[in-house]
Amino acid sequence: MGLSIRAYARHRGVSHVAVKKAIDTGRITPLPDGTIDPVAADAQWAANTTPTRRSVAAEPREVPQATAAVREMPQGPAKAVRETADSPTPALSTGGTSLLQARTVNEVVKAQTNKVRLARLKGELVDRSQAVAHVFKLARAERDAWLNWPARISSQMAAGLGVDPHLLHVALDAAVRQQLQDLGDLQPKVD
Repeated sequence: MGLSIRAYARHRGVSHVAVKKAIDTGRITPLPDGTIDPVAADAQWAANTTPTRRSVAAEPREVPQATAAVREMPQGPAKAVRETADSPTPALSTGGTSLLQARTVNEVVKAQTNKVRLARLKGELVDRSQAVAHVFKLARAERDAWLNWPARISSQMAAGLGVDPHLLHVALDAAVRQQLQDLGDLQPKVD
């Protein structure tokens, strides 16, 4: 009589689902009574498992105990982390990032998103497209005011200086337009 599926899964350091899948796909063969001979099954598992899977589950291993910090985490998304840490299958590292690290990053992003939402609700943030449109509208109004300035002021200045009003208007208009052109060449950063 051999081990049950769950007992063999603990022996291998994998989930019972992985053992069932190995039986269903023919990678390991159970005894006639449905139990598993650990020695024969270990040999079959090693021989019939692809190298990528073999590197993860080639040898039986100790099940790591969850740290106190993981056990003391609050309920919610962290519950899944705690369940993963307490399960017989340890969190596997993929690409240098563990499951716990990825979930921690996810929680940090959620916290930052909530902080931005709260600031927007308090009126501390404005919509970027609205701010850009408002600045554009203000700049256009200022430009129009400057373009109209020579027409309003040239006749008064000409009378005070004793010069031809038309010539002064043309000169002021050209100077204002050149100044506005120079200011328009500046590219403000709105990042």
